[in-house]
Amino acid sequence: MSISISELVKVRTQHPEAIAEAAARRARRPLIGHTGRLMIVAADHPARGALAVGDHKLAMANRSELLERLCIALSRPGVDGVLATADILEDLLLLGALDHKVVVGSMNRGGLAGASFELDDRFTGHRAEDIARLGFDAGKLLLRIDYSDPGSLTTMLSTARAIDEMAARRLPVFVEPFISRRSGGQVMNDLSAEAVTKSIAIASGLAGTSAYTWLKIPVTENVDEMATVMETSTLPAVLLGGDPGNSASDQEGAYEKWRKALRLPTVQGMVVGRSLLYPAEGSVESAVDTAVGLL
Repeated sequence: MSISISELVKVRTQHPEAIAEAAARRARRPLIGHTGRLMIVAADHPARGALAVGDHKLAMANRSELLERLCIALSRPGVDGVLATADILEDLLLLGALDHKVVVGSMNRGGLAGASFELDDRFTGHRAEDIARLGFDAGKLLLRIDYSDPGSLTTMLSTARAIDEMAARRLPVFVEPFISRRSGGQVMNDLSAEAVTKSIAIASGLAGTSAYTWLKIPVTENVDEMATVMETSTLPAVLLGGDPGNSASDQEGAYEKWRKALRLPTVQGMVVGRSLLYPAEGSVESAVDTAVGLL
């Protein structure tokens, strides 16, 4: 399909109220559909300045191309919805691409990639009240904890309060926890079994209730350790994707890890972004269909 940026700009310029009107008209659906599984496409990376896919540093910077890829992904059978920031979700609303889809608002994008304050990840995106007002279905937040960075404590506290605010509105929130550290000036997420286990334990205990909390968890370096790792909590979980790398073998390796981890009892589905929207090999359609087939 072809995305007309000029038409979107025209509506935004002359009829900004059309966004709220489109949100009010949107046909909604339950979070979990008839399959009992969840497949969400993620596109909240740009708001954190994380635009790279593989070696292409600005792959996600072209908004027309990103919207086109998202619309293709959302049109495929088995794709339940999308996770993104307000600007992208509003474009998709105006394009009529969100009917009968799960819409997840991205909440904290203040931890800009490469910034000195990256781990003081402020809530600069959707608030719980915004998600409720627009009739969206859930929220998502990122919780990276570096034991040597005081900014992580600020993020933990604001995360707990955000979970409380979502729960007060009976809105699910997907918490994406990591144990992280700085290496060469960059924040690196530890995907060892011990680190992922700790991150799950910490995230599960945040806020005054966990009734509406979901976990968004990476597959560990050794996928065979995932069964033990996921025994840490009874909270429902989805697997996250990541940068697909530069080769078909990287992509196939990711598929195989997801296939194994999806068999675990608390794992209810996947939230995957760049791996499907910008596959190392093949089309968006084939990447999405392959991922859906894993469920």
